[in-house]
Amino acid sequence: MVVDALGRGEQIIILRKGGIAEEQGEFRVEQSRFLLFPTLFHQQCEGVIPAAQARFDEIARGFPARDTLRLEYWAEVIFSRKITSLEEPVSLRGLHIWSDEIVAQRFDWGGNLSIFVLGVRVFRLPGRIEVPMLQSYGGCKSWVELETDVATNQAAPVLSDASFKFKLDQCRTALNLQEEPAWAVSGLV
Repeated sequence: MVVDALGRGEQIIILRKGGIAEEQGEFRVEQSRFLLFPTLFHQQCEGVIPAAQARFDEIARGFPARDTLRLEYWAEVIFSRKITSLEEPVSLRGLHIWSDEIVAQRFDWGGNLSIFVLGVRVFRLPGRIEVPMLQSYGGCKSWVELETDVATNQAAPVLSDASFKFKLDQCRTALNLQEEPAWAVSGLV
């Protein structure tokens, strides 16, 4: 559902805690550019805002067979920030599809009171790409190395520069970022 929201331009942030397969269970940005890996695994329809709940059945109906991975988008990290106060992710309400309860659960998970916020610019591939879903891609982890190369050079941003900057400014305001961040790219910030 999050990949759908990113691909539709409804949100430009990803909230990550880290998977149990990750070193010490904590998330870290391993790549500044990556393909978005859609999955219904861990999706809890009741854990998202009502507008996203309405999209769940439509997304689930169109999802490929279990042995197929469908790729449509890639993302570039514009900023990454570890948040250690629950007030900060709550301030992002309206900028992502997760409910406040799910954000709080993820923030508290594992006894490490934190969550990561990634601001990303999302690009749509020129066409859907389907590759075999390999067993090695499974599990609770943030990063998967695909065995298939996917060309991204013909991709187009899902949001115009002006729309993206508007949403990025909303995130900066919500996170109380006063200065131009060191992670500014492409002259958009």
